[in-house]
Amino acid sequence: MGIKREEVMEKLEKLLDWGGSKKKIVFLGISGLFLLISLFDLIPMSFDWAWVAIVLCGTPIILEAVIGLVTEFDIKADVLVSIALIASIIIGEHFAAGEVAFIMQLGALLEDLTVEKARAGIEKLVHLTPRTGRRVILNKEEIIPAEHIRVGDILRVLPGETIPVDGVILSGQTSINQAVMTGESLPVDKGQGDEVLSGSVNQFGSFDMEAVKIEEDSSIQRMIRLVQSADASKAKIVGIADRWATWIVVTAVLSAALTWFVTGEILRAVTILVVFCPCALVLATPTAIMAAIGNATRHGFLVREGDALERLAAVKKVTFDKTGTLTYGTPGVYKVSSFLKEFSQEMVFEMAAGAELRSEHPLGKAIVLSYRYTIHKEVPDGEGFQMVPGRGVIATVKGTVVMVGSPELLFTKDIILTPKQMEEAEFSRKEGCTVVYVSVGERAVGLLALSDTLRKEVGEMILELKKTLITPVLLTGDHKNAARQIADQVHINEVYADCLPEDKMGFIEACQQKKEYVCMIGDGVNDAPALKQAYVGIAMGGIGSDIAVEAADITLVNDEIKEIPHLFKLSKKMMGTIKNNLAFSLTLNFIAIVLAMTGILNPVLGALVHNAGSFLVIINSAFLLKWRS
Repeated sequence: MGIKREEVMEKLEKLLDWGGSKKKIVFLGISGLFLLISLFDLIPMSFDWAWVAIVLCGTPIILEAVIGLVTEFDIKADVLVSIALIASIIIGEHFAAGEVAFIMQLGALLEDLTVEKARAGIEKLVHLTPRTGRRVILNKEEIIPAEHIRVGDILRVLPGETIPVDGVILSGQTSINQAVMTGESLPVDKGQGDEVLSGSVNQFGSFDMEAVKIEEDSSIQRMIRLVQSADASKAKIVGIADRWATWIVVTAVLSAALTWFVTGEILRAVTILVVFCPCALVLATPTAIMAAIGNATRHGFLVREGDALERLAAVKKVTFDKTGTLTYGTPGVYKVSSFLKEFSQEMVFEMAAGAELRSEHPLGKAIVLSYRYTIHKEVPDGEGFQMVPGRGVIATVKGTVVMVGSPELLFTKDIILTPKQMEEAEFSRKEGCTVVYVSVGERAVGLLALSDTLRKEVGEMILELKKTLITPVLLTGDHKNAARQIADQVHINEVYADCLPEDKMGFIEACQQKKEYVCMIGDGVNDAPALKQAYVGIAMGGIGSDIAVEAADITLVNDEIKEIPHLFKLSKKMMGTIKNNLAFSLTLNFIAIVLAMTGILNPVLGALVHNAGSFLVIINSAFLLKWRS
């Protein structure tokens, strides 16, 4: 059995007490202090104080390089650094060795700080999975573990319970909150013959269902597997210094050996090894990323993945969820229509709000809130409130029986809707609205159309993205009419509606197969697989679920979606800064190598040149902190 490098390094880190960011910062602080003492000879001793930096910063580098070579023959930047350290120590240039080790560990610390990540999302998804189900046998109920449910079992689901498996309703009327699976903002009325999904919540009515898909085949379990597979497939970007490490090491060793052979001066050879160390190369990327992350934080973004901004710069297509992302995720009254002259729109609205005053249904609450917000009057108190699951409500308002709900509710009192009234409702549905009818006494008096509310800044945000040559796409679990209505308002041409989690993930996979880098922006549990699969995932932190936030690389904490274009522009600016840093560090290295070959630079001066180069790279990166396009 081969030795695993990660396991060996973990044990060595414990042995050297070089683990955790706080300890690394302390070690770097101590090393930096003693390097200053060594440089200016502040405390004369029989040994060089730079040995403190060599031991604290250099030992882990040498050990990691040796282990990488022995276990995997893996040549990285630390191999060249180790050669330079050992060579400098052999010829007595202790400060040069300590300074190089210090700079390299500083770069490693910055890199570590940018790639820290929490992985609690999948655990939270597992907690959404129902633990038990209510099985019915010969009219007797028994609560059994969810894993004991079999296909064909009859299950009873009470109000407030989570549906344990996928199935079909056999009897009963209800409203289902299936936002976990589809992201739909409004509950969906269900009745006999309708399908229900595991993980969704029964809000009001009790119903009996037949189990159709169980355990690993259920919707919630499939989504968990999607998140896991997407997480495993996302490749990490390799540091530029490590990517070029083999060539750097070979070139450095050959140059040093050739110079020693030609001049006969080992000091020049060691100086070449010191100045060849990719200190500035190592710092070029993490310092720019850290500064860009600081900038993003000021604009409301929490960057959870260190290389997320690096990946974001390559994105050419952005997919948006609708509910809670482009919209606020809460319904409101979009339109009020009156069927009778003696009932004004305000009167229809008033009677509907009065009937819904005691309702716990999201649509009822939306009607009451919209009435208060738009009419600015107190809602009349409805008496004798009665809820009819899956159909609507009945209450007495101002001495008259008022019904608010579906056509089926009105039919129970022999109230028949005319073709014209049905046509008006159908027109609102085509606009993506949910329609409820209002009857007063024995007459249908009007209807209310409710829809999700579009965020005010979305249109401008989409236009800004298009200016940066990024294509917006709408992926939503909502009905195609609702999706099309929102897309038309904000000028999104590419729309995919009725999407389940696997559909969203499938679209992103298809784009990736065509070498298209896709960013997914969403907020719901149902968006988690797509957020994981996407080249970059951005979650709405304010309104979004914890699971979506955990699955994403970046979180928009305050839901200020207008800042999205700034993030994309910042990522491109950051990549420009990184490229400038790399060009500068490579040029400096080339000049220093020529000076080292000619004997103008010794190891200490070479280390100081590197120090100055690294400092300039950090200063250049720091300009990103307050950058704004």
